[in-house]
Amino acid sequence: VMKLNPQQAPLYGDSVITVQLTEEDKVEDDVVFYLVFTGSTVQHCTSTRKINPGSLETISPGHDCCETVKVALCASKEGHPLLVVAEESFQFVQDEAYDAAQFLATCAGNQQALNFTRFLDRSRPPAADVDFLDEKVALAFRHLKLPAEWNVLGADQSLNENIPRETLMHFAVRLGLLRLTWFLLQQPGGRGALSIHNNEGATPVSLALERGYQKLHQLLTEEEAREPDSWSTLSHTVHTGDYCVKHHRRLDVYLLTAE
Repeated sequence: VMKLNPQQAPLYGDSVITVQLTEEDKVEDDVVFYLVFTGSTVQHCTSTRKINPGSLETISPGHDCCETVKVALCASKEGHPLLVVAEESFQFVQDEAYDAAQFLATCAGNQQALNFTRFLDRSRPPAADVDFLDEKVALAFRHLKLPAEWNVLGADQSLNENIPRETLMHFAVRLGLLRLTWFLLQQPGGRGALSIHNNEGATPVSLALERGYQKLHQLLTEEEAREPDSWSTLSHTVHTGDYCVKHHRRLDVYLLTAE
């Protein structure tokens, strides 16, 4: 038996999983371990990183639905057949960050909902909480299957630029959410949102300046602005075709997902 810690992960994945090996699995250096997650419609295979002789580390894949899946720990050694050394179950769950991303995605053009997000801002969460929120909500947003016509400014594109209104971009910038801002910038309507004034006449760009968010202001105003460093701690898709390969740079772990 192997121990997985934790034994569940949010649907969008990208959290660290530690695998405790039993005495008999603690093996020579030339053995490579993989975890295979088998769900009802998709299967994931992740490489692992050895922390010490008794434990491995990997990154949880993003899954397509909430369910309990089977996880097999496989060992491979050159010249030997692939071995399944242990099996365990693992759960994919929908967490609050996922709910929040879904809420924000559906409220892109909804002024009442966006005003609610302004009300939330008055509580000014501490920086560590903002960073946590930023990472989780950006990951969840990236995992959502947004409809093809989805737009940062909401569905009603007949609204012209001159109507003062609150946008999702105002929300992300007001809270200083670097990763989410970067994500929204890449979406339809993301760049357009930068020049929209709200009822106080503030644009996302002027909000970033007024709040002293230098990195964020740079991200919004520089032509060649690169993705924020904080985004590079997340997994990146390396290849898409019939399957998807992701690379998590920080842990140097690869994730393969196939139908």
